[in-house]
Amino acid sequence: MRVPMSWLREYVTVPVSTRELADRLVISSCEVDGIETRGVADLNGNLALFRLGRVLEAAKHPNADRLQLCVVDVGGEQRQIVCGAWNFGAGATVAVALPGAVLPNGLRLERRKVRGEESDGMILAEDEVDLGADHTGIMLLDDALEPGTPLGDVIPLTDEVLELETSHNRPDLLAVYGIAREVAALYDVELAPPPGVDPRRAEDEHVNVDIADFEGCPRYVGRLFRNVKVDSSPLWLKARLLGAGMRPISNVVDATNYVMLALGNPLHAFDFAKLAGGRVVVRRAAEGETLRTLDGAERELQPYDLMIADAERAVALAGIMGGEETEIGEATSDVLLESANFEPYTIFRTSERLRLRTEGSNRWEKGVDPYLAEQAAKLATQLLVEHAGAKWTGATDVHAELPQRPVVRLRPERTDAVVGLATPPQEQHEILERFGFVIDDEAVTVPTWRARDVTREIDVVEEIARFRLDEVPARLPVRQAMFGRLSKQQRVRRQIQDALVGFGYSETYTWSLLPDAAKPDGLRLQEPLSSEQAVLRTSLLPGLIASARRNVEVGNEDVALFELAHVYLPSGEQLPDERWHVGGIVAGGFALAKGAVEGLYAALGAEAVFEPADDLPGGVRGARTPDGQILALREPDLPGDWGAFELDVDRLAARAPELVLYEDVITYPPVRQDLAFVVDEAVPAAALVAAASEAAGPELREMRAFDVYRGEQAGPGRKSIAFSVSFQSPERTLTDEDAAALRDRIVGRLQETFGARLRS
Repeated sequence: MRVPMSWLREYVTVPVSTRELADRLVISSCEVDGIETRGVADLNGNLALFRLGRVLEAAKHPNADRLQLCVVDVGGEQRQIVCGAWNFGAGATVAVALPGAVLPNGLRLERRKVRGEESDGMILAEDEVDLGADHTGIMLLDDALEPGTPLGDVIPLTDEVLELETSHNRPDLLAVYGIAREVAALYDVELAPPPGVDPRRAEDEHVNVDIADFEGCPRYVGRLFRNVKVDSSPLWLKARLLGAGMRPISNVVDATNYVMLALGNPLHAFDFAKLAGGRVVVRRAAEGETLRTLDGAERELQPYDLMIADAERAVALAGIMGGEETEIGEATSDVLLESANFEPYTIFRTSERLRLRTEGSNRWEKGVDPYLAEQAAKLATQLLVEHAGAKWTGATDVHAELPQRPVVRLRPERTDAVVGLATPPQEQHEILERFGFVIDDEAVTVPTWRARDVTREIDVVEEIARFRLDEVPARLPVRQAMFGRLSKQQRVRRQIQDALVGFGYSETYTWSLLPDAAKPDGLRLQEPLSSEQAVLRTSLLPGLIASARRNVEVGNEDVALFELAHVYLPSGEQLPDERWHVGGIVAGGFALAKGAVEGLYAALGAEAVFEPADDLPGGVRGARTPDGQILALREPDLPGDWGAFELDVDRLAARAPELVLYEDVITYPPVRQDLAFVVDEAVPAAALVAAASEAAGPELREMRAFDVYRGEQAGPGRKSIAFSVSFQSPERTLTDEDAAALRDRIVGRLQETFGARLRS
């Protein structure tokens, strides 16, 4: 929501600077994304160089057929100005920028010669001062204005714009008047009445409106206008629309957009002559019905879509977009104005299915106050009569029983307990009354524009809390009780995070949704926001690989990333099997990834058992554990060797012991030897270690492979694996004879089980 400050100040006096207001709104009401200054810069007297001028003479330039040579009175002095527009002549009142003036695009004007004739300034078009997009002609102003009048006194040359991000439950803040109501309450200043006063109705024509579905459309205000002259809007209205982020179109369409921005109630205008039977019907779509909307798209409708129809066919998607057939055009002379109220979920469902998001649908799906429709109709009527020469000839207001204002109980002592600051009951009541609530002892009547989000006592407490939020001291809460503890799964997840951070990994967070083709076995969303986020991930590795690629692209080195998050495995049912996984990726190759996995098992007190895995997807080599896999990655976009791993944390937690017992440190020295065995190529080192441990018993403290040889000395189809072996007893110092006996037991077992031959 973009709020021009000049527009806001029309409804409320802002007693502070725009920056101070933004800071206060952030605390109490909504996020402020920024403050934009638009239009002509108000620096170093720049605004004084923009004035009203009266054209005294206008004739063809003697040296250029497409230029006019004008003499302009700018207030007691006459200036010769060369102009390329021809939509004016002598006697016109125009906007002039004098030499030295700086335009919004940064151009500084200078006195200069154009085709041999001196030009002492510029006669301005709308786009040259950010008041519109029109450059076909210069701006023509009211002839009653005096030459030399500062242009900023006549049209909004410069303005500050608040860029707001409102929450989903505050549709009242999607309106300039709604923000003004907040400002008035926060600073206890007077709020102007809502804009819009009904002019006198010229006739009393019948307006035929039939609501067939009051659940989807609780209220429909329809007004009929004759003799409408479709033209451009006045400059001030164009400037406000542009400042609020909307493109001016015509005085009729601009009036509906202006009302939506001012009050928060979207409107729509139909070319009445194109409505079959001069009738409006609010109904659900028929089976197989279609509608060509204003954007030129042919929309296939569903039976739950709420439509605005005439006597023959649908003419608009209610609350979302009008139809092409009844669009307002230059030839339109009769207009039917719609100021309705629509049920939020109905609009949201259709908008999501059609991927059709509009300013109107954004407001309807959050819930617009049904009591607002009449005031919105009044303001639109006033604008159409004043700026389109319309004659108001008919009106109707069809509605079901409108909702009553909610009444909520408030106990002042409850407010103090929740907020943590003592606020006297009288002050609490005053705060609420400034926000539009009505107080009767403990009964609080909620204003209609807050009826959807203030329904409980705690909601009313929040209204008082946000008013005093900037007074809450920064301190930790007092702990009054402590109970509960982490589950085993939670403890394991924290141990994993701590261990990987200790290994030099950085935690990352990646998308849970992947492109459609990434995981054909994954659960596909019924209504994905885009094809890039269509399938729930079944693995963490795609996101980690993408994160590593981005790090490499920006020049980061020694990348080591991990993620601890959910994956969503196919279950054969409507919902997936949601499991915790931990995944990691590291520059440096398979060995580093395997080392991290070994460290994780050690940190959890679980045994790590590895098996070779040469059947992984894409021909990737790696290893498996009972809980996951380790991969040697070769990615085209990742130069060098990379290792990755992914483990099922739920399985890890089941394997980790509940209690890790202390084992006394052995003080007797170890006996170390290096042993090398020649075995078949298919025999893994882990199998040799397991058999050796079983043969030697607990006195074999460590057996670690440190070299693998394949060559002539090992023989075809065989390999030599060298191990660093450590023998140690907790009871005595082992002798060389003890170590030799243990070594012989190992050699015998490996020869018997694997046909291993001791090389050294």
